[in-house]
Amino acid sequence: MTPEDLVEIERIRQLKARYFQLMDQKHWDEWSMVFCEDVTIDTTQEGSPLINGRKEFLDYLLPILEGVQTVHHGHMSQIEITSSTTATATWSMEDMLWWPPERGGQKIWGMGWYFEEYRKEADGEWRILDLKLRRIRVEVNGKQQFPPPA
Repeated sequence: MTPEDLVEIERIRQLKARYFQLMDQKHWDEWSMVFCEDVTIDTTQEGSPLINGRKEFLDYLLPILEGVQTVHHGHMSQIEITSSTTATATWSMEDMLWWPPERGGQKIWGMGWYFEEYRKEADGEWRILDLKLRRIRVEVNGKQQFPPPA
């Protein structure tokens, strides 16, 4: 690993920090720029469709999170620079979501991993090209939902 690789790894860590903060702060225009235009989003484990494209992802996610308070954490990143313009990472994750009473008032707590690929684009910025979210546990209102309790 070179010193330049370490700089690029830190830039990717900063990108993911923006992903979490901007999502939780609902700064959607800025948040959208952490993704490549041709991003693929795979949260199919949770019943969501496979999504192709930054605009398509925003169109799908924003109505779901309308009025929802969220806190997302990413930990223990393992980032590998695979070429001068590509990288991969695995992030341990935890998120908490609170729906308002008028939308059911559910409280969700989830844990798992993000598996991601990144591309350094023509403007020199790293962006998320492929995101897979795989949870190992989800609780709704304090009761385990996934995996189904035994």
